[in-house]
Amino acid sequence: MKVGVYIDGFNLYYGARGLCGRGTPGWRWINLRSLASALCQSTSWSDISIERIVYCTARISGADNPGGARDQDIYLKALVAAQSVDHIEYGTYVSRVKRAPLALPDAKGRPILTRAAAPVLVKDSSDNPVHDAVFLVSHAQREEKGSDVNVAAHLLLDVLEGSVEAALVISNDSDLKLPIVEARKRVPVGLVNPSKTQTAGDLRGEKSDGVGGHWWHRLRANEIRAHQLADPVGSYGKPQGW
Repeated sequence: MKVGVYIDGFNLYYGARGLCGRGTPGWRWINLRSLASALCQSTSWSDISIERIVYCTARISGADNPGGARDQDIYLKALVAAQSVDHIEYGTYVSRVKRAPLALPDAKGRPILTRAAAPVLVKDSSDNPVHDAVFLVSHAQREEKGSDVNVAAHLLLDVLEGSVEAALVISNDSDLKLPIVEARKRVPVGLVNPSKTQTAGDLRGEKSDGVGGHWWHRLRANEIRAHQLADPVGSYGKPQGW
């Protein structure tokens, strides 16, 4: 069974950070080929051959985070040098200033707008209090764009062209609902949720959907730590703290 592996790099990174701990070492230097192979071997799939690993990411801003950009560059080069991926597809990393209402989270993390109240009051031009005033704040927003689309494109191209006989997708992005549904009609699909949150409802389904043979898995911290690249990989050494 020829398996194509499609990874949303930022989804995996932030999910792994939540599982392993932001300030802890030992998890960032992930060997994607080793991890993908182990995940597939633990399923009902048989005679597995990892045909292609596509890693979708974006280069973070060196202006905003020079240390992070340098470390990411080392990791990307190490992945290629170790043959841990077959292709890296780049999206874009966007930095912009946005405006939004000031809010606090409720018990479920949903926003509750902060309104004017003592000791911070808002008055109109006639010096009358505006009790329901909402504070509009500017904030820096940095986000990756395009990885979900790139995962979807590579997944569907490989499935429709018959390049793979099964697909492993590492992401918990609900925007992938349609391409994954279509892929399941044609090949078995394994979906790995890399985060500690529940698998997105739009990505769930039945093992028997389409051609059948599908499976779901939530990644664990010990799996991430167990599959790390050698250090160094050629001339690329693991960044300090990784």
